Amino acid sequence: MSGTPPRPASDPADPGQARTLDDLIEMLRLLKLWAGDPSYGTITTRINAAWTAAGRPASELTKRTTVADCFRPGRRRLNHDLFLAIVEVLHPDKGYLAQWRQALRVVGEGRNAVSQVRVLDALPPDVADFTGRAFELDRLHRLARDASAVVVSALAGMAGVGKTQLAVHAGHLLLRAEVYDRVLFVNLRGFHSDETQPPADPSAALEGFLRVLGVPGQQIPHELEARAAMFQEQLTGTRTLVVLDDAADADQVRPLVPAVSGCLALITSRRELAELPTATRLTVNVFSPSEAVSFLNRAVPDAVVGTDADAVERIALRCGYLPLALSLIVGRIRSTPHWTLSDHAERLDECHRDRRLDSGVELALHLSYRDLPEAEKRLLRLVALHPGQDFDVYAAAAVADTDLETTRVAIDHLCDNHLIQRGAPDRYTLHDLVRAYAVGRAGDEDAPKRRRAATERLLDHYLAVSARAMDLLHPAEAHRRPTVPPPTTPAPPLDSPDAALEWLNTERPILVSVVAHAAAHGWPTHTVMLSRVLFNYLDGVHRSDAHTVHTYACDAARRIGDPVGYAHALTNLATAQRQLGGFDPAIERYGEALTLFRQAGDLAGQARVLGLLGLIEERRGAYQAATEHYRLALEMFERAGDSLGEANALNSLGMVQARLGRHTQAVALYRQALEIYRQIGDRVGEANALNVLGEVSVHLGRPEQAVDYLRQALTLSRQVGDRYGEASTLDTLGILHAELGQLVEATEQYQQALAILRDIGEPHGEAHVLNSLGDTARAGGQFSTALAHYTAAHAIAEDIGARYQQARAQAGLGHVHQGRGELSDAYRHFQAALEHYEAVGTPEAEEIRAYLVEEFRPTT
Repeated sequence: MSGTPPRPASDPADPGQARTLDDLIEMLRLLKLWAGDPSYGTITTRINAAWTAAGRPASELTKRTTVADCFRPGRRRLNHDLFLAIVEVLHPDKGYLAQWRQALRVVGEGRNAVSQVRVLDALPPDVADFTGRAFELDRLHRLARDASAVVVSALAGMAGVGKTQLAVHAGHLLLRAEVYDRVLFVNLRGFHSDETQPPADPSAALEGFLRVLGVPGQQIPHELEARAAMFQEQLTGTRTLVVLDDAADADQVRPLVPAVSGCLALITSRRELAELPTATRLTVNVFSPSEAVSFLNRAVPDAVVGTDADAVERIALRCGYLPLALSLIVGRIRSTPHWTLSDHAERLDECHRDRRLDSGVELALHLSYRDLPEAEKRLLRLVALHPGQDFDVYAAAAVADTDLETTRVAIDHLCDNHLIQRGAPDRYTLHDLVRAYAVGRAGDEDAPKRRRAATERLLDHYLAVSARAMDLLHPAEAHRRPTVPPPTTPAPPLDSPDAALEWLNTERPILVSVVAHAAAHGWPTHTVMLSRVLFNYLDGVHRSDAHTVHTYACDAARRIGDPVGYAHALTNLATAQRQLGGFDPAIERYGEALTLFRQAGDLAGQARVLGLLGLIEERRGAYQAATEHYRLALEMFERAGDSLGEANALNSLGMVQARLGRHTQAVALYRQALEIYRQIGDRVGEANALNVLGEVSVHLGRPEQAVDYLRQALTLSRQVGDRYGEASTLDTLGILHAELGQLVEATEQYQQALAILRDIGEPHGEAHVLNSLGDTARAGGQFSTALAHYTAAHAIAEDIGARYQQARAQAGLGHVHQGRGELSDAYRHFQAALEHYEAVGTPEAEEIRAYLVEEFRPTT
C-alpha cells in the first residue's frame, strides 16, 4: 500500500550475497529496517557508548552525520570499523558479525581502485634550488626535535603552492640532521583529476607501510583498526618520518598518523584537516614577493635582465607568486637563453592581455607549453592520458609511439621545464595541475581517434610485457595463457625470471590501474586477457589485487558476451576468494565456471575447475570428495592432451593417498607425475614431485632416499624462485630430522619454512608447520612452547576450515595437557581430535580411539 513502509524480513539481511559496495550498503539498510529502523542518532549513541566503554578517547567517537553517510550508496571507500560497529548495534550476534566481516573482506578488498597505492621507504628527490619557506622550515624543525611529544604538521594550501616540495625538502633536512633514521612516503591521491584514481584507501596504505616495515603478508590483519594498531606497534621505539602527501580528508590520514613518541607525520592537503585534534597546522601560502624574487634569482642566476630593472618583480607578480608557476617559467627561461628577463616579463604581460589568463599557473603552463617542440608537446599530452600514478620511459615511448632514445631526451627536457617530475628511480609523474592542463590540450589538439590509438598502444605494451614476464616466470603454464602478440614499441629487456619478477613487482600498482582503466573506457578484451596473463603472478601472494583484477575481468567478459573468458575470470576470482577465506562463495563461482566450460566443450577448463574444487575438499579434510574431483580432472586433462594438468592431477591424487596412509599408492602416482614434469620441462612441478616423494620416503622408513629427493627438490625450488616449493621442502626436511630424533635440526627447518609461508601468505601451510613445531617442542619436553604452537595452528586451521590440521592441533593439545597432568583438558582435546579425524577418514582416527581406551579407561 502506498505510504506504508516495507515490512522487515523475518531473517536479517545476508551480507554474503553482496557483490559490490553498493550491494553491501543496501544490505545494511535492510538490516536497519529488520532491527526496527532506529534513527541515526540512536545508532550513533549506542556506538559511542560501546566505544567509550572499550576505552576509546572522546576525540575518536563518531558523529550522526558520519553514521548516516555509511548508508549512502555510491561510496568508493568504507570505514570498516564504523561499518561493523553499526552492524553490531543492529544485530549483536558474533556469528552474524563475522559474516559481515567476511563480506567486507571480499567486497571491500575487491575491485576498488582505492586499494592501489605505491608506498616508498624513501623520499622523492629534493629540489636542488629550493628557496624560501624559512619560517615554515624553522617551525617544522623545532617541532620535529621534540621527540617526547607526538607531533603532526598538517601542510594545507591551494594546488601548486608547493606543499609537497616543502614537505619533501623538510624531510630531507631532517634525515640529513639524523633527527629521523627511517622514512615512509605515500601519495594518497586526495585530489587526482582521473576518476579511475580515487583517494587511496588508508587500509591499503597501511598494508604497504607494514610490508615495507618487514611484516609478512600473512600476518597483516584485514581490518583497518587492527592494521593501524599493528602499524603503531611497528613504529614503537623507532625514529620514523611518515610523509602523507595529498590527503583527501582527516578520515583518510587518521589511521596513518604515528601515535608514538619519536615519530613525526608530515601531511600535505588542500584542506586544513581541522578534525585532526593533535595536529599542529601550518598553512602554506604563495611565496611572498621577496621569496618569489629570490627564487627566480637563484634558479636563473646568469639570466640577462635587459632594459627593465624590475623585470624579475614583474615576472613574479604575473605568476601570482605561485611556486609551480614560477618553476614553469624558470624552465622556459633556461630553454630560451637568447631572451632577456625583460623579454619574458613583456611576453607574460602580452599573454595575460591577449588571452585574459588570470591564473599564474595557467599563464605559465601556456607559455611553457607553447614554445615546446611539437614532439614534446605531443608526448606531454599523451602521457597525461596514462591511468597510473607514475610511469617509466617504456610506457611513455608506447603511448607516444616513439623510439626509446627520442622519448628519453624528450622526457629529460620536459623535466628540465618542470612539466614532468622525477619520482622514484627511473619513474616519472605529473603534477595534478599539469596533468589537467595537458589532458585539456589533448582534447583540443588530438582527435579522439588519435587519443584512443595512444591509449591502446599503452595497453598493448603492458599486456605484451606482462606476457613476456610470465613466460619467463612460469614457462610450463604458457599454453594456459592467451596468445599475446609481441610488443611493437620499445620494451624493457627482460631476460631472466629475476628481471621479470622485478618488473612485475614495480609495475603491479600500475597494472591494476591499467586493468581498471581498460574496463571502464572501452577495452574489455585487454581486461580479460590481463586477468589471465597475470593469474600466476598474483595468485596467493597479491590476493587483494587478484580479487580486483579478476572482478573487473568478470564484468568485462560478461559485458562483451565472452563465455569462455568469463569462465576463466570466474575461476580466477573464485581462487582469490578462496585465499581470502571465502570457501563457499568460491565454490559457487567455480560451479558457474564449470557449467560455462562444459557448454563450450572446453575440457582443459573443466579439468582445471575440478582440480580446484578438489583442493577445497582436500583442505576441508573431505578426502573422498577430493579424490573424485582429482580423478575426473585427470581424465579430462588426458583427453584434452594437457600434460601439465595431467601431472598436477596425479600429484594431487598422490597427496590424498599419502594423507590416508596409502604410501605405496602415493609413490606410484608421484613417480608418474615426476616423469611428466621432466618430459615437459616444468621444473616447479618437478621440484614439487621430488618433495612429496621425499615425504613418503620418510614415512616408509627410507631416510637416505628421502635426503636425495629433498636435496634435489630444494635446489630446484631455489633455482626457479618458487618460494612455496622451498618452504614445503624445508618443512619435509623438518619431518625427516624429527623422525631421526634430531629435534634441534627439525626446529630450524620448520622455522625457515614458517618464515617463508608467512611472508607469502599461505595460512594452510602455516598451520601445518605450526603443528609440526608443536610436535617437536613436545617431543623435547617443552610443553609451554608446544602449547603456543598448537594453539596458533588451531586458530588458523579453524579460520580456514582445515579439519585435518584442526585434528592435529587438538591431538597435540591433548598430549600437552596430559603431559602436564591436566587430564580433563587432555581428554576434551583428544575427543575433539577424534571427531575431526573421523570426519576426514584418516588412519589417525583409530590411533586416537585406541589411545583414549588405553590411557583414560577407568578414571575419566
